[in-house]
Amino acid sequence: MSTVQGLLERVVPGSSGKFVIEQKSTAGEDFFELDQLGEKVVIRGNNPISIAVGLNWYLKYHAGIHLSWNNMVAKLPDALPPVLHRERHETASAYRYDFNYCTFSYTMAFWDWARWEQELDWMALHGINLSLALVGTDAVWRNVLFRLGYSKEEVNEFVAGPAFQAWWLMNNLEGWGGPNTDSWYEGRIALQKKILKRMREYGIHPVLPGYSGMLPHNAKEKLGVNVADPGKWCGYNRPAFLQPTDARFQEIADLYYKEMNRLFGKADFYSMDPFHEGGNVAGVDLDAAGKAIWQAMKKNSRNAAWVIQAWGANPRSAMIRNLPEGDMLVLDLYSESRPQWGDPESSWYRKNGFDGHQWLYCMLLNYGGNVGLHGKMQHVIDGYYKAAGSPFGKSLKGIGMTMEGSENNPVMYELLCELPWRSSAFSKDEWLKGYISARYGKCTPRLWEAWVLLGNSIYNCPPRSTQQGTHESIFCTRPSLEAYQASSWSEMSDYYRPHDVIRAAALLLEEAEELKGNNNFEYDLIDITRQAVAEKGRLIYKVIRAAYEAQDKPLLRQASDRFLKLLLLQDRLLATRPEFKVGNWIGQARRLGGTPAEKDWLEWNARVQVTTWGNRQAADGGGLHDYAHKEWNGLLKDFYYLRWKTWLDRLNLLPDHDPAADIDYYSLEEPWTLQHAPYSSVKEGDCVETAKAVQRLLSEETENIR
Repeated sequence: MSTVQGLLERVVPGSSGKFVIEQKSTAGEDFFELDQLGEKVVIRGNNPISIAVGLNWYLKYHAGIHLSWNNMVAKLPDALPPVLHRERHETASAYRYDFNYCTFSYTMAFWDWARWEQELDWMALHGINLSLALVGTDAVWRNVLFRLGYSKEEVNEFVAGPAFQAWWLMNNLEGWGGPNTDSWYEGRIALQKKILKRMREYGIHPVLPGYSGMLPHNAKEKLGVNVADPGKWCGYNRPAFLQPTDARFQEIADLYYKEMNRLFGKADFYSMDPFHEGGNVAGVDLDAAGKAIWQAMKKNSRNAAWVIQAWGANPRSAMIRNLPEGDMLVLDLYSESRPQWGDPESSWYRKNGFDGHQWLYCMLLNYGGNVGLHGKMQHVIDGYYKAAGSPFGKSLKGIGMTMEGSENNPVMYELLCELPWRSSAFSKDEWLKGYISARYGKCTPRLWEAWVLLGNSIYNCPPRSTQQGTHESIFCTRPSLEAYQASSWSEMSDYYRPHDVIRAAALLLEEAEELKGNNNFEYDLIDITRQAVAEKGRLIYKVIRAAYEAQDKPLLRQASDRFLKLLLLQDRLLATRPEFKVGNWIGQARRLGGTPAEKDWLEWNARVQVTTWGNRQAADGGGLHDYAHKEWNGLLKDFYYLRWKTWLDRLNLLPDHDPAADIDYYSLEEPWTLQHAPYSSVKEGDCVETAKAVQRLLSEETENIR
């Protein structure tokens, strides 16, 4: 069975005989065609990925079926809707990239092969042909350090735990979340081999982590090498940076690549991100550093290209400008908000772009894996065509999804992945009609009205906004009289009318009886209703503040009780979908453990990441608390409720100052991270009936606020 036929049988079981798959190897741009041969639909393309995109296009725009990350199995009618006229799509985008380092921690830290296989199918269907592949890098480093003379205990102090490896691999921290078990390492090796095998079958180029000069912070004493100290990151010691002029740089790089090759084979793309997010470069010859990293990579794989993230000051121009063009691919990580490709209107404007190097237009969208609706729908479209038509467009080689956390906002990822396959600019409203019809099987007036409201409000964040992801739920913030955003660096602002979201949720509910059982619809119904409840919570919070400032004790008590009731109502609503349950996240972690102790360690990783993130110093002093907050069933009831009730009970005593100043929030939070009380990962309650009950209460709250 061919790779595409295997995909067909997984996503549309029993249907491969209804299609004719034709691979036409041709020079030039990637393409797919849809055609008809008798009763069979023909899908033609120049490689498996192009054919998979053609299959997805047919399912969406001919059969009314939308395959999403949590809805990857479809049922086709006995007679396929025919392709009445041959349809052809081409793309000039050589690369369509997937993943941020952070995605591997915020979303994928505990995925097994079944979940990875599903994701790889999704990637193929959406045209991804270049993907970061980090799984198992911890095992590479373990073996390299053993060969350098480090003990098992020393390795454990360096390699981070499963939920925090992204920041370790970006040279931000050491050891946090560990020590990892021997069985963990072996499991990661086996999983990565399966991932890479499927990627190569599809023709997805893996981007493996290359050697960037990282070493444990005690490398000078242990190895006698010359290192630079990049400083601290949010309270954590960064790994040391091996100076490029040190005689052992190439030796250690060779050792690293040999171990990577032995376990996972060579690649044509390697990712290296030295000095990420504020790393100190004092005393480092940046030109020499870039050349040393590049030379080590090319020595290992002569046709390889260096993939690097454009974030903040990185990549430093001095490090990349003297490297050969064609040997570097820059991910403009936050193109939709802070493009660095050369847009003079950007707050991160780089006059020379990426110094002639090839680059990708990327959408970051999500930070911390936070739950919430968000996007710049029309701006993402316009920004892509603006970049392509600019003087820097000649080095633009495609698009990339660089979200910190996935499994959210499916509409935005669908939009971005279609951009390369559409020949000219288009409007979001024009595109939304097709999206709705595919997602739900039809586009009714009420569904259309709901999505227009969303598209013109919460999915219409202003182009120049640098807001880091979703408009964060007030329920997830540490309470105070100045509570607004949950994470330290959100930069969020009130750019839409909350009542537009509340109205959109009500409109979806009006279609619920007709669409009951439609998985895509029911997911969206709960997600959009969840957003409406969060909006209502923020409105009631404003009443709490006003009542306190007026010293109106009865109103303060009433508003406080309403707020807590709404928070628990949100918990009940989200229990109806497994995607919004902390039990799903914790369950993934525990299932990977082979012993009770290993299960508990993995659960601790899972719990800490979504709450305090770090130890006290990192959470409070470093600002990392709630960075990866999640509006999830279980967390709302047992974690966020405790914080809010503690603060509200003290506020209702009408003190002369904000009681938040007297509350040690970390001491309230840490005990939850150490618990092992079970949480269910299966849905509880009927989502439509629960949404109806929630909407009734929202209507009552609206009257109360008025």
